[in-house]
Amino acid sequence: MDAYYASVEQRDDPRLRGKPIIVAWHGARSVVCAASYEARKFGVRSAMPATRANRLCPQAIFIAPDFARYKAVSRQIRAIFSRHTELIEPLSLDEAYLDVTVNKQGLRSATEVAESIRTAISKELSLTASAGVAANKFLAKIASDWRKPNGLYVVRPQHAAAFLTPLPVCHLPGIGKIMAKRLAAMGIITVGDLRTTPAPALECRFGQWGRRLHELSLGIDERPVVTQRPTLQISTENTFESDLRLDEIEPHIRRLSEKTWRSYQNQLARIARTVVLKLKTTHFKTLTRSLTPHAPPATAAEIADIACRLRKRVDLPAGTRYRLVGVGLAGLIDAEQFTAQADLFAENEPP
Repeated sequence: MDAYYASVEQRDDPRLRGKPIIVAWHGARSVVCAASYEARKFGVRSAMPATRANRLCPQAIFIAPDFARYKAVSRQIRAIFSRHTELIEPLSLDEAYLDVTVNKQGLRSATEVAESIRTAISKELSLTASAGVAANKFLAKIASDWRKPNGLYVVRPQHAAAFLTPLPVCHLPGIGKIMAKRLAAMGIITVGDLRTTPAPALECRFGQWGRRLHELSLGIDERPVVTQRPTLQISTENTFESDLRLDEIEPHIRRLSEKTWRSYQNQLARIARTVVLKLKTTHFKTLTRSLTPHAPPATAAEIADIACRLRKRVDLPAGTRYRLVGVGLAGLIDAEQFTAQADLFAENEPP
């Protein structure tokens, strides 16, 4: 979907159409949830501090997010997808992979399916969507951003290599600024450069990830569309009204631990093994610390105790202040799997 949250707001309130819209809560600690294309022209982007967005675009209209409404519209979009295929892998409320190798409408090509879906979204929901059509998920994801907003781009198998060759390596999934710098130090700037680098050399430098990068440079991605993914982590976080020292955040950790525990109770027959503490400094540096205890956490208080102890593993100066804290449970597995693992270790314990 194109600027999804902001587009829903503009659709539902005609007075907002054609104007720079920023979806964010009011307050100095807020971040941008979404920005309309009119606001993006000024450099406003999602996850940007709202105060910075306001400086970049002082004429923008700020609107508090309404996630219940966005979720309801997302269900309508999913219903349109379902007319064509049941193989739908949602990535978020506004993005999904669809496998249309076989489609319910009997359309001749994936391109026709994409056009049909985009037309239905426009006519029925008065929103626009952009689509990427390709033989695999990796290429389709890149293509979906190619002609935004309200666009469609097709990467045919015989054109995949030529399409990828000139792209900067940052277009590949998993390559951020740090990884891009490491590759640049090796003379690898484009996907074409990556393709001509021997796979063994990449694997020697980056392990299995190096092999994966070489496959992506060739347009190879064998991942299937997965319709249901088990929850692997549950977490809650809070941005403070004013930055706090590490020794001041225990009450917040305990409150968030209670919320995380309540959410965890909804995961029937799932066991969480790891407690995660997340922190973000005044300067937006993010840190995570985790611990997997011998036995899974059994109460909210136990989660809080572990998260509080994890603060000792933060090695920043004592005067560092933090704008955000989060508490999570990770490594969720099926209860049957956990029992099997426990039995296995018990059998191998020495007498």
